[in-house]
Amino acid sequence: MPGAGKSTIVSKLQENGFVAFTLGDGVRSEAERRNIEPTGENLGKIMLELREKNGQGAVAELIKDSIQNSANNTVIVDGVRSIEEIDVLKKIGNVKLLAIHASDETRFNFLSSRGRSDDPETKEKFDERDNREIGVGLDKSIAIADETITNHNLSIEELVNSAKEIIESWSNQ
Repeated sequence: MPGAGKSTIVSKLQENGFVAFTLGDGVRSEAERRNIEPTGENLGKIMLELREKNGQGAVAELIKDSIQNSANNTVIVDGVRSIEEIDVLKKIGNVKLLAIHASDETRFNFLSSRGRSDDPETKEKFDERDNREIGVGLDKSIAIADETITNHNLSIEELVNSAKEIIESWSNQ
């Protein structure tokens, strides 16, 4: 779910040489292309519109070419939300899912302090975002994860190291 620590993990792993792509960046690029302010509400509307018009895997389609053009054998994709997005990614490579779990309180506190344009400013907006994410299938993606890390009282270093160990074990299979 948003604010669990996915982007923090991805950012730190990129500093260590991992290549990553973010589905949210695909939606943010679409907002920029349309000259729409990238607020949480606007990005949510664009995401839902793309899915309605082009199918539930539409957001993954936005970054598919970038992944395919990567010279790396192992890439991280941040922000997968639906089974259909996973299916799009499976057409271009082997896919493993890592879910990051954190409490609502932890996630809200993190998002409130992060400062990204699409972060919710109130608990009501946070709940609306969660409901929108669940509505597009995020809960189903979490349920089929190959591994899960619970981000409860972990330092950033512990969280990142846990993810790195899992990803490296997958790469060595």
